[in-house]
Amino acid sequence: MPTYIVLLGPPGAGKGTQAKVLAEKFNLPHISSGDIFRENIKNGTELGKLANTYISQGELVPDDVTIAMIRERFSRSDCVNGAILDGFPRTPAQADALCEMLKEFDGRVNLVPFITAPVEVLIERLAGRWTCRTCGRVYHERFNPPKQHGICDADGGDLYQREDDKAETVVHRIEVYQKQTAPLIDYYKERGVLAEINGFAPIEEVSAQLMAAMKH
Repeated sequence: MPTYIVLLGPPGAGKGTQAKVLAEKFNLPHISSGDIFRENIKNGTELGKLANTYISQGELVPDDVTIAMIRERFSRSDCVNGAILDGFPRTPAQADALCEMLKEFDGRVNLVPFITAPVEVLIERLAGRWTCRTCGRVYHERFNPPKQHGICDADGGDLYQREDDKAETVVHRIEVYQKQTAPLIDYYKERGVLAEINGFAPIEEVSAQLMAAMKH
């Protein structure tokens, strides 16, 4: 039976970092809704063009568009044993749609780690991020700065700040998350699969909490 893990937590809580740890440990693909959106946008798909009109405004992409992208991703061969979802579902309606969709793949949501951190920490983590225009490597002006300001260590590419990493967009993203995604916490708690994780702790400690939750 496949294993599906849904990572919950506000933008900047460290979901992406921990998803990679889990993906390696359990040999499951890390499926980030943001990455799927960017892949579709880069490839110029109809769904990608549609999604981009919302993402550039810091708004959530409509459910039917998101669900269509997720279903296509689940159908690929690397998802045969399940997946780690990051950024989807964001609402109880999406969670219901995911539940129905997983039946097609003979699975269900097994665990929902909820990674938390104070709002001021989230803003500091996100608003300092800079991305290489050529290779996509991500830096942070405080936690992981490049050797030379504005230039990628790996390939010398220009660093730029993505629209959704700018301070004003970050604050809006957190507000949207709290308003629309907070009900998911109760949704998964009622189903007995929620595990609260302290995302303010060092990365290794957060990983240890996740591993412990997986064993339950």
